[in-house]
Amino acid sequence: MKKIIIADDEHKILMSLEYSFRKSGYEVFIARDGSEVMDLLKTEIPAAVLLDIMMPNLDGYETLQQIRAEEQLKDCKIVIVSAKNNPADIQKAYDLGADAYVTKPYSIKKLLQQVDELIT
Repeated sequence: MKKIIIADDEHKILMSLEYSFRKSGYEVFIARDGSEVMDLLKTEIPAAVLLDIMMPNLDGYETLQQIRAEEQLKDCKIVIVSAKNNPADIQKAYDLGADAYVTKPYSIKKLLQQVDELIT
């Protein structure tokens, strides 16, 4: 089963993404901030991580940097899912190693499709 970590501090977004990805055959782990993502990565090696940028404690950019610094996570795909749609924010995510950038609001169907394409 494909594993995914979804990180967002908005409960409704987490729940809808968790439901949709589970329904599509993923094993889903959820995190409310980057610190929780890093804790999960100590025991789970997911195929992908969906990261919001604006989260408490450890934001998406810092989390992305930490994930990319871990050798055992080099194959993990990282998709930024954020309301930030400024070209500079998007470029920063790619510069830090993001594989894709999706702006909110988004189509869950298209997001699922994008993640499937990234990890296959």
